[in-house]
Amino acid sequence: MKKLLLLWVVLVSVSAAFGQERMLTVDDIFHPEPSKRVAFGGSPSRLVWAPDGRSFKMAREGRLVRVDAATGNEVRPYYDTQRFANALTTVAGIGAREADRLAHSIALRFNEDESAILLDHANDIWVYDVRVGSLKRLTNTPERELEADFSPDGRWVSFVRENNLYATEIATGETRQMTRDGSVTVHNGILVWVYEEELYGRGRRRGYWWSPDSSRIAFLRLDDAPVPKFVVTNDAVQPQVIESVNYPKAGDPNPLVRIGIADISRTSVIPSPARIPVIGDRLPASVQRIGDSVQFVDLSRYQPDDVLIGRVAWAPDSRNVIFQALNREQTFLDVNAAGLDGKTQKLFTETTPAWVEVYDNPAFLQDGSAVWQSARNGWKHLYHYDRGGKLIRQLTDGDWEVRSFHGIDEASGFAYFSATKDSHIAENIYRVPLKGGEIQRLTTGEGSHSASFNSDFTMFVHGWSDVNNPQQQHLMRSDGSLTRVINDNPVPVLKEFKLGTFEFMTVKTRDGFEMEAMMIRPPDFDPSKKYPVLQYTYAGPHAPAVRNSWGANRYMWHQMMAQKGYIIWICDNRTASGKGEQSVWPVYKTMGPGELRDIEDGVNYLKSLSYVDGDRIGIWGWSYGGFMTSFAMTHSKLFKAGIAGGSVTDWRLYDSIYTERYMSTPQKNPEGYDRTSVLNAAKNLSGRILLIHGMIDENVHQQNTVRLMNELQKHGHQFDFMLYPGQRHGIVNPAQQHHMYTLMTEFIERNL
Repeated sequence: MKKLLLLWVVLVSVSAAFGQERMLTVDDIFHPEPSKRVAFGGSPSRLVWAPDGRSFKMAREGRLVRVDAATGNEVRPYYDTQRFANALTTVAGIGAREADRLAHSIALRFNEDESAILLDHANDIWVYDVRVGSLKRLTNTPERELEADFSPDGRWVSFVRENNLYATEIATGETRQMTRDGSVTVHNGILVWVYEEELYGRGRRRGYWWSPDSSRIAFLRLDDAPVPKFVVTNDAVQPQVIESVNYPKAGDPNPLVRIGIADISRTSVIPSPARIPVIGDRLPASVQRIGDSVQFVDLSRYQPDDVLIGRVAWAPDSRNVIFQALNREQTFLDVNAAGLDGKTQKLFTETTPAWVEVYDNPAFLQDGSAVWQSARNGWKHLYHYDRGGKLIRQLTDGDWEVRSFHGIDEASGFAYFSATKDSHIAENIYRVPLKGGEIQRLTTGEGSHSASFNSDFTMFVHGWSDVNNPQQQHLMRSDGSLTRVINDNPVPVLKEFKLGTFEFMTVKTRDGFEMEAMMIRPPDFDPSKKYPVLQYTYAGPHAPAVRNSWGANRYMWHQMMAQKGYIIWICDNRTASGKGEQSVWPVYKTMGPGELRDIEDGVNYLKSLSYVDGDRIGIWGWSYGGFMTSFAMTHSKLFKAGIAGGSVTDWRLYDSIYTERYMSTPQKNPEGYDRTSVLNAAKNLSGRILLIHGMIDENVHQQNTVRLMNELQKHGHQFDFMLYPGQRHGIVNPAQQHHMYTLMTEFIERNL
């Protein structure tokens, strides 16, 4: 019996040891078939707070259910999904399987009281009445409706059709056309590319906003006519697809912008003059707009070609539109209030020693005062203003920054936010009294913390991860006490792999700035040996890469490279560090040289370590990281190999709003653009470089990489190169992503 027990112990020990010896492969991380990848991130719960603030909307085993937040018990189906599925089949003609999928989708768009669902099907808008069980087709036109939404009172559905703004009353089906001058270049209520990408956020195309009382819609009218076009061709399909996008590069004219206020109670039976055959499009915009129910906001204090509208919001009383206006170089930001008559009042102005960032709309209290985010002192903090634009008090302060503002609980008198108060590499959740006072930390422990609050700020879903552990979820009370564990998301498969050890550290630059850094050493690290180093960089303004949080597939690929004998090095230069806007301002008018100095200081630290092979240091990055990699390899001799993906190679080739924020215009700062150009320094390439680009990248155009190739060829430099057909700024097609990481792995093994 004792011998059998001893044998069992030996077998278990051998099995455990063997289980920790598994080596990573590209297939494990990026296999084109999802079922054949290892789920290193586990299975975090997908849940959304319901409007009642006491339950979640969750998908469980393909079913949409309502779950009691406090207990985790399934209360009932979220609504009568079978009745909705039946209506989709019988009324809309959707197949039974697709109807069932739609009925159980967690992404369903309900109105505020969840009595109706908005559906986009067959190029038209449909509304389902949850209480009655009826499905109604709201539009029936050959043109597609975009950015549809319910009004706050649920009576109307707004949308954009052919770049004009409409609203349809659900009960009667009456459609009211708010604007009439929409065209190929004039966009009413929908954002043009550069506004979406650089001001409002990728994926946010809606450019209109309902007033709280549902009586009016504020919207942006954007005119792309002055903006040059850029052509992107998709040669991976037949026939070839040509995209012609209005894309302002640095120094080019920007879209012209106006703010309109459409009165939903007004309509007109006057036909649109723009529809007159042959001559309609030639009429002046003022004539085309005859019949509009729009009052335009007075922007006369700004030059039409020198103004950007960064945010638009309604005051709680629906009597004023609060908007943020910047000059094109973004050296100031005015917070303005516009009345329903279009007359404006400037509330206050934000300035800094460099540029002003657009953060978000003010968060209003019932008395019309608001909490505002500003980095005027070099760190983003919270400020409380009265309704007239007078500062009441600064709510937060210190050499740390607010990263996310979650909102206000007036009942308890707190403002909730995420910040770096206790760690620059890991956010925590905090609250501060609106009357001023001590900041309270609501989360504990190392690692990164996130929060999603319910509607009355009595509870929040707490997300936590660190560099070793994927996302876990807990339900917390608003004071930070634990209600229950929602999902501890165990990932036992991670223990099967022989992973490298990591270490967070700080490295001082030559002038004393403390850079955050992270090192992954090979699993069988031997300090008496010499190891090559692969550095990952992004380096862009206020975009830290060193974080004590789960790093997903890129982190696992770095672990795979560590298994192959490489030290992985991530070191945030000061302008990328996230240590306040004051740490970013040194990049002003000269992107590249300062970042490289800090990166070189990090590399020189590495070279001082006995176990680092200083002659075998590589670097890689994507987007700004691609720019930084190619800039480093043409301005430094420290790197033996590099991979530059989706790179900007000359800032004259990137979009106006992003580039001019940091560089001013090429007309005003030609020396800065020349000094930071990779193209101008291509002759100085040192080391072997791999260039990668998506062929239909509409953000950082393939032109950047093509022009760099041309310069390298002129000067006789050999290099490696890969294009990905049909891919944009990110390589997301599973087969091509697998191909890319295989390519990168082999390039590093061959050249480093």
